[in-house]
Amino acid sequence: MADENSPPSPELLVDHLQDLVLRTQDVQEMLDELAHFSAVTLTDPATAFCSITLIQQKKPVTVARSDDHAIRLDESQYVAGDGPCLSAIGQQAVVHLPDVNREDRWPRFTAAAQEAHVGSTLSVPLILEGEAKAGLNLYSTRSHGFTTGDIALVETYSYHASKALRLAVRISQLAEAKDHLMAALESRTTIDLATGAIMAQNRCNQDTAMKILKIASSTRNVKLRDVAASVVASISHDPEVRTHFDA
Repeated sequence: MADENSPPSPELLVDHLQDLVLRTQDVQEMLDELAHFSAVTLTDPATAFCSITLIQQKKPVTVARSDDHAIRLDESQYVAGDGPCLSAIGQQAVVHLPDVNREDRWPRFTAAAQEAHVGSTLSVPLILEGEAKAGLNLYSTRSHGFTTGDIALVETYSYHASKALRLAVRISQLAEAKDHLMAALESRTTIDLATGAIMAQNRCNQDTAMKILKIASSTRNVKLRDVAASVVASISHDPEVRTHFDA
C-alpha cells in the first residue's frame, strides 16, 4: 500500500464505495471506477495495478482494469484454464503469490507475469448473486508487494465491494425493468388507440378491431405496435404517435 501506517478505515471504504454506486451511471462505469479506486486504495499505484474478472456460463472475461497490463495477465489464466485469479474465484478464498519467481503451480501465468515484470499477486473473490462469479486481482511489480496488513484490508474491502457491486447491479436491473414497463405501456396505449379508431371506422366491436390489426400485422410482417401506430398516424395526420407516457 501507498501508506502502510494509515490504512483507510472500513467506514471510509464503505463511504467511498457507496459514492461509487451513487455517482456512476451504469454497472460498467461502476466496474471501471472500482478497478481504479481499488488500485489506488489497496496498493501503491506506482508499483501495482488491478483488474476485475467476471465468470458467466463458465467463461471468464476481464470486465475492468486500472492498467492494460492486467488484461494480458488475466488472459494468460483464461487460456490455461487456471491461475491465482481463477483459483480465488473457484475456491472462494484469497490467493496470495508473494514471489512469482518462486511459484510453480501455474507456469503459463508465471511466465506472463515475469514478462510483465510482476513480482507478486493477490486475488480475492467478489460475491455476486445468481450464477455469475467475480474476482478482484491485484498485481505488484515488486516481490512481497503485499503485507499481512494489506491482505487483511483487501479481505475487508472485497466484502464491502461485493455489496456495492450487487447494489449497482440491482439498481441497473430496476432501471431496465422500468424502461421495459414504460415501453410496454406506450405500446399498449398505441394499440388501444388504433383499436378504437378501427371500431369507429368499421362499426365493429373491440375483438373484431383487434383481429383486423393482427391480420394486418401478420400480412405485412410488421410488429403489431407499428401497425397500430400507422393507423393512429393516418387518422390524426401526425406521423409521430405520442402517448402520455412520453417525456
